Amino acid sequence: MTCVLNERIITTDACVLEGAEWLAARHPELARGFAAAQPLPLRLKPAGFAQLLNAIVGQQVSVASANAIWGKLVEAGLTEEAAVLALTEEELRAVGLSRQKARYARALAAAQIDYAALESLPSAQVIKVLTQVSGIGTWTAEIYAMFSLGRADVFAHGDLALQEAARALYGLSERPKEKEMRTLAETWAPWRSVAARILWAYYKVMKNREGIR
Repeated sequence: MTCVLNERIITTDACVLEGAEWLAARHPELARGFAAAQPLPLRLKPAGFAQLLNAIVGQQVSVASANAIWGKLVEAGLTEEAAVLALTEEELRAVGLSRQKARYARALAAAQIDYAALESLPSAQVIKVLTQVSGIGTWTAEIYAMFSLGRADVFAHGDLALQEAARALYGLSERPKEKEMRTLAETWAPWRSVAARILWAYYKVMKNREGIR
């Protein structure tokens, strides 16, 4: 386990297991989820422009749809900033992006984010930097911090699959909203990212479909 600015960084399956066992020992609800859905996936992804663009593609569409659109972008060579900026919004729409996502893709490319510098910033600052870009909301920034930067204590509070899995495991009458999830997730620190992995994995067991790409 490595650390950046006193934050734990998940690098291996062993890190995920350490976090899951810590959570299971303290939270019987997560222990049930972990027992039903292990082994948990590592889910680490590359850092950089392509991964954030991929996250934009995945906003508010099914996993299957997002994968299909992303495949078209990869085939067209549109995974680098210069390539995206070379096309108009209409040309980006022709390869599968909605009008809004085409605009977001160009905004991200134009932002010229220093992705290497993000690796040494605290997670809260990473999220602040990313959400200054049009089209990068809190959820997208949190997912990037969790999976591309490996931060162990970040959570996507607005994620519907996480909310639904929490509802089921905690026996709630209705799906908790973002504010309620923030309160609940505080009890999972310093392993909130692993708690998210447990909840996503349990959601897959519940629904027989992925809740996150």
